[in-house]
Amino acid sequence: MEALDLAIIAEAWLKLLEFDSMIYLVLGTVIGLIFGVLPGLGGTTALALLIPFSMNMEPGDAIILMAGVMASTPTSGAVTAILLNTPGTAPNAATTLDGYPLAQQGKGGLAIGAAATASGVGGLLGVIFLIAMVPITREIVLMFAPPEFFLLAVLGLVTVSLSTGKKFVKSLMVGLFGVIIASVGYHEVTGEERFTFGVDYLWDGFKLVPVMIGFFAVSEMINLWAKRGTVSKSGDIESVNLKQVLQGCLEPFKQWKITLRGAAIGTGVGALPGVGGTVAAFMAYTFAVTTAKPEDRDSFGKGNIIGVIAPESANNAKEGGALVPTLAFGIPGSAEMAVFLSVLILHGLTPGPTIMTESLDIIWILIAATVVAGVMASVITILSASSIAKLTFVDSRTLVPIVLAFAMIGSYSLDNEIYDVFTTLAFGVIGFIFMRFGFPRISFPLAIVLGPLMETSYFQSLGIGDGTLSLLFDRPQSIIILVLIAGCILYYLKNSVGSSPKGRSKVS
Repeated sequence: MEALDLAIIAEAWLKLLEFDSMIYLVLGTVIGLIFGVLPGLGGTTALALLIPFSMNMEPGDAIILMAGVMASTPTSGAVTAILLNTPGTAPNAATTLDGYPLAQQGKGGLAIGAAATASGVGGLLGVIFLIAMVPITREIVLMFAPPEFFLLAVLGLVTVSLSTGKKFVKSLMVGLFGVIIASVGYHEVTGEERFTFGVDYLWDGFKLVPVMIGFFAVSEMINLWAKRGTVSKSGDIESVNLKQVLQGCLEPFKQWKITLRGAAIGTGVGALPGVGGTVAAFMAYTFAVTTAKPEDRDSFGKGNIIGVIAPESANNAKEGGALVPTLAFGIPGSAEMAVFLSVLILHGLTPGPTIMTESLDIIWILIAATVVAGVMASVITILSASSIAKLTFVDSRTLVPIVLAFAMIGSYSLDNEIYDVFTTLAFGVIGFIFMRFGFPRISFPLAIVLGPLMETSYFQSLGIGDGTLSLLFDRPQSIIILVLIAGCILYYLKNSVGSSPKGRSKVS
C-alpha cells in the first residue's frame, strides 16, 4: 500500500479519536441499537430520520454518525429475536429459529452472548473484506463509462426486484414509480420542465430527505399505529444474566468455522445489489444445517447454538460487502444503503469513480467508524440485553407520536419549507399503501437514487454513440452486464413458470 494511503488511514483514525467524532459515533451506535430492537423500524428508518439533522455537520462527522447506526442495528435486533421471538430487523428472523427455543430452556443469556459476539466478529470480517476491495475497486471503477453505468443502474433495479421472489413484477412497478418520481422537475440535459403541474416547489424535483423520511419512517409509524398495543407481549427476559451471557460470548470462537463461514456468506451476498441481509442470514443458517453431522441436524430449530451463530455472523458481515457496490458504482446493496447513498450525495460526495479516487479519506473514516461502532454495539448489547429488550413493551401510542414529531421537525428544518412536511406526509401514506398491498418497498429508494444516474448516463451514451446506443453492444463490460440482466429475467421466468400450475406463470 502506498505511503499516501497509510497517511490517509492514519488521519482517518485521528479524526475518529477527536472528542466530537466520538460523541457522534456513540450517539449513532445508541440510536442504531434502539431502532434495531424495535421491530419494523431498523437502520433504514433511523438513517432517514437522521438525514436532516446531519445536514449542517462536516461530511466526516455525518459519515461517522451514520456508520454508528448501520453497524449497530443488526446487533440489537437479535435480543428480541431470542427473548421474545420477535426479530428486531428482518435478517434477525433466522435467529429466532434456535434463539427463542434456547430462551425457553432458560439459556437466553447464552444465546444473546453468542449472537452479539458473532455479530461483532462478522462485522469485523466484513470490514476486512471492504478494506481488501478498496485498492482493487479503484481500478475496476475506472474501466466503466456512461454505457456501463446506465446498464448497472438497470441491473441494480432488476436484481433488487429478483430478490423479492414472486413479487418481482410488483417490485419492478415500484421501481418504475421511483424513476418517475426522480424525473420530476427540470431535465438535467435538455432543461425541459416535467411533471411539475405548475407547482413552483416541484421545479427542482422532490427533495430526497422528505421523501425518504416519509416513505420509511412515517409509513412504519402509520403501520404500527394501525396495529395498536405494544410490539411484544410475551417472552422470557428473566433468563438473561451476565454470567450466562459471557459464557455465550465464547461460543463463536469455539465454533470458529461456523463463524468464518457465516461471515464469508454475509460479505458475498451483501456485495450483490438488492439481495440484503435476510437472504444472507437464512443462507448461512441453511448451510449450517446441511453441513452439520446427520445426528446433529435434528437439534436445529430446538435450541442449537450454531443456529444463532451462523445467521448473526452473516447478518453484520453483509454491511461490509454491501458498501462495495454502494461506494464503487453508486448501486446500493440494500434499502439501508440506498438511504446512506443519499447521505453521501447530500454532503457533496458522489459514489463511483470520484469518491474512489478523490475522497479516500471519507472511505477510511467510514471503515474506522464501522469497526469501532461494531465492537461498541456488541459490548453494549452484552451488558444491557434485558434492558434493551424492554423497549419492545413501549406502547405504540407513546412511540408513534415521538417518532412522527422527529420526522416532521427533521423535514421542516431542512429548508424551513412547509411543503417539505407535506411531501413527508404524502410519501408516508404512499409507503403505507405499498406495505398494505404487498408491494416490496426496497426498489423505490434505489430507483430514486439511481434515476438521475440512469437518465444522465443514457443521454451521455447517446452523445458518445452519435445518437445511437451501439456502445451498449460494443464493449465487453457492457455485454457482460447485459448478459447478467437477461439472466436475472430468465431466472425469474423459469421459476415463475415452473412453480405455477399447468405451466402458467404466477405474477404476484
